[in-house]
Amino acid sequence: MSRTHSNKTVLSILMLILSLSLVLSACGGSNGGSSTNTPAADQTSTGGNAGNTGSEPAPGQSQSPETRTVKHSMGEETLTGTPERVVVLTQEGTEAVLELGIKPVGAVNSGLGDDWFPHVRSQMEGVTELGDETEPDLELILSLKPDLILGNKVRHEEIYSQLKEIAPTVLSEDLAGNWKENFMLYAEALNKTAEGEAAMAAYHAHIEQAKTELGDKLSKQVSLVRFLPQAVRLYMKDTFAGVILEDIGFARPASQNKDEFMEVIGKERMADMDGDIMFYFNADYDEEKGGTKMQEEWFNDPLFAGLNVAKTGMTFKVDEVIWNLSGGIKSANLLVDEVIEHGKKL
Repeated sequence: MSRTHSNKTVLSILMLILSLSLVLSACGGSNGGSSTNTPAADQTSTGGNAGNTGSEPAPGQSQSPETRTVKHSMGEETLTGTPERVVVLTQEGTEAVLELGIKPVGAVNSGLGDDWFPHVRSQMEGVTELGDETEPDLELILSLKPDLILGNKVRHEEIYSQLKEIAPTVLSEDLAGNWKENFMLYAEALNKTAEGEAAMAAYHAHIEQAKTELGDKLSKQVSLVRFLPQAVRLYMKDTFAGVILEDIGFARPASQNKDEFMEVIGKERMADMDGDIMFYFNADYDEEKGGTKMQEEWFNDPLFAGLNVAKTGMTFKVDEVIWNLSGGIKSANLLVDEVIEHGKKL
């Protein structure tokens, strides 16, 4: 072989190697020169799932949790996935999270000198007590490192900005008769909407059971009265118990058949607490049981003796916690049970 032909062969080989090097360099250029960088497709979120390019993730590769926007009384909150460390600042909120299968890491106490209301105490073992509903302990909340805080605008509007600095915060609008709307808001925030709808369906099935068992007794007018140490209140339709009585289908006396919360009355209006049936509950927050003392004073008054419910004996003392204070879905079902039980005496 001639020297000239040999040189041409070497030159051809060198040119081939150079071409291959350029091709390989171009292939690796999108990674910024590093073969360990994540490809751009894996960093893109489509429909809330990272790396979702229309195909299922590779075995062992998980998708990112879905991000959603929850509208609440103070605006909007962006949440991702299912919260695991939940702080609850209302009694109805505590019942909601428990009903949806979540134990909160922290919750406000009952406000009655005990940690939790009796009907939920067994489910609250190990939960941190955060003080009163009207004044929760912010430092303690911070120490729990929550990923969601549930509260209410009526109670917590003034501290909303501080709560939001600690964790995403969702506040329901009020604590009157909107307990069902509040429950579904909490379910949405917890990423448990389907479970919330199932719980509400079970509640409405319970209501239908009550209607069937009570039958024509639903035509009776039900009065709802609360005795406090210093006042007596008529509870209207826009209350926790009022909403449930309306769901069941009971009639209400004209004085209470209003889309309002409550009215304070004096003895001169005692006739406004009359009906075919009276359910009453006593606010006994002190050792003297001031609510019960007020109730006994009114029941012993000659004006009370003239009422229809006094003549027929259709007055039933019910649990203040279940009928008024807790205000959540668990109490709602317990209240329906109690109405059915009392219905047997009508």
